[in-house]
Amino acid sequence: MLSHVIPPPRGYTKAPNGLIRHPRIGSDAKVLVLYIQGLPEEARDKALSEHARALRMTGRAYQKAKADLVTYGYVHEKRESVAGGRWRTVQVFSNEPLTDDQAARLRAGVPADGYANTSGSGVPGASPAPSAHFPTVGEPTGRMAGGQLPADEEQGEDSSHPPTEAAETEEPGGEPEAPSQEELLLAERVLLSLKRQARQLTLGVREARKLAGLAAEWLRRGVSAGDLRLALSSALPAEGVRTAFGFLAHRLVEKLPPRSEETAECTSPPPPSPLIACDGPGEEHLFRPHASWVSTCGPCHREQQRAYWADLMARAEADPAPPPPSWRERVAIEIRANEVASG
Repeated sequence: MLSHVIPPPRGYTKAPNGLIRHPRIGSDAKVLVLYIQGLPEEARDKALSEHARALRMTGRAYQKAKADLVTYGYVHEKRESVAGGRWRTVQVFSNEPLTDDQAARLRAGVPADGYANTSGSGVPGASPAPSAHFPTVGEPTGRMAGGQLPADEEQGEDSSHPPTEAAETEEPGGEPEAPSQEELLLAERVLLSLKRQARQLTLGVREARKLAGLAAEWLRRGVSAGDLRLALSSALPAEGVRTAFGFLAHRLVEKLPPRSEETAECTSPPPPSPLIACDGPGEEHLFRPHASWVSTCGPCHREQQRAYWADLMARAEADPAPPPPSWRERVAIEIRANEVASG
């Protein structure tokens, strides 16, 4: 392959080679990381799903990309309760993989281990973002580790609080809807129980909590806990599962069943049968048959049945059948038949 690469003089985003060359992260996930990294700082303050929509990345493509980023440490999420008994999800984004401890430090407002807060913007571990001016300006800095805490999406508010769980279960063409706490707990129990189905599907508690949002979406779409467990543990690859977390994250996204309203839209009722003329007596009238072989309407059909049985009963009364022979007569007939056969 011949290659001709010209470094752009301005308006570019530095991409980590570890991300670009990662063999298990899909192209949509890589594009999403680079897109967010290259935005001005004031434009980053959104949920991951909103950035994906800006790239026209929705539905399963977005869920797959998000699962890849969560699996390999580029996105970390944590549910937390807020006033009024509501729940929200804190998202931490980074263009370099972060451990759970590093993400927790960023959520707490302190620099993650190994990443200094050089931005001066109040967001720990974030480097200065490109400005909105063209060409972009800014002094070169050291390694950047994300720490973007998206603004609150709830009720259109704009505050320093992280977004709600809506980013977890958002569906294309519909309003975001978060799974309930009961669904999340049940989903987590199902994920932890998979080790009894197959030892290679053993998850840790933290891993199960990370996948609980994806699994709860199955429950919210009407799938029972038993069916969810069967869908995740059946038909495992013959070569085995390398990592339970990555395999289950991929299966939860790729095999997600459609919502009931989507199924109803796809299975529209057939068109009604055309009106035809009834073959019954009386004035000509039309009806809609329930089957192709029907030629009379319901009232005419019932009237024909009544006339048929009335005629049959009248014939039976006019020419009654002879009474059946007595048992003596039947024995005599049998004896004569045997005599004829033996003679």
